[in-house]
Amino acid sequence: MPHRARPMTGLLAFMGVNLLLLNTITPVYDFVCFHPYWDRRRERRQREREELQVKSSLGTAK
Repeated sequence: MPHRARPMTGLLAFMGVNLLLLNTITPVYDFVCFHPYWDRRRERRQREREELQVKSSLGTAK
């Protein structure tokens, strides 16, 4: 084997990376999910659905 195996160093590095990812996922998730874009998009889609319902009800009433 050309190099020595260092299982403890590998384990500590693996756990450190996982801890770092675990600590940074919550702020990133909150930023993405609670961004004002989603509220505007939800309101725009709701307006579009309401307009389509009005158009379809006017089209069938004639």
